[in-house]
Amino acid sequence: MKLIYAVINNDDSHAVSTELTKKGFSATKLASTGGFLMAGNTTFMICVEEQRVDEAIDVIRECSRKRKQFIPSAASGRSDTTGSFPIEVTVGGATVFVTDIERFEKL
Repeated sequence: MKLIYAVINNDDSHAVSTELTKKGFSATKLASTGGFLMAGNTTFMICVEEQRVDEAIDVIRECSRKRKQFIPSAASGRSDTTGSFPIEVTVGGATVFVTDIERFEKL
C-alpha cells in the first residue's frame, strides 16, 4: 500500500475530488495554506494499492492546472519602500508525495 499526499490549489480541488471518486479512489481532504503566497490549498490523502499509484497521479495531473496570476510584490515577502507593484507568479498545479504504508485499516 502507498499513501499519496497531494497538495492542490483550491481552484482545482473540486475537479480533483470528483474525478478521484469517479475512478474509485477514496481520499481525505484537509484544508492547508501555502507558505509563499499564503493562499488556500487542499491536501488530499489517498491510500492506494501500489499498482494504482500512477493512475491516481494521472487524475491529479489532468485536473490540476498551472496558471499565471498577478500579486502585489509585498505578498511575496519582498519589502519595497517605493510601494507595492504587481508581479506575475505561477500558481496551481500539484505537489505530490508518495510514501509506503506499513499498516492500513478502515475501522
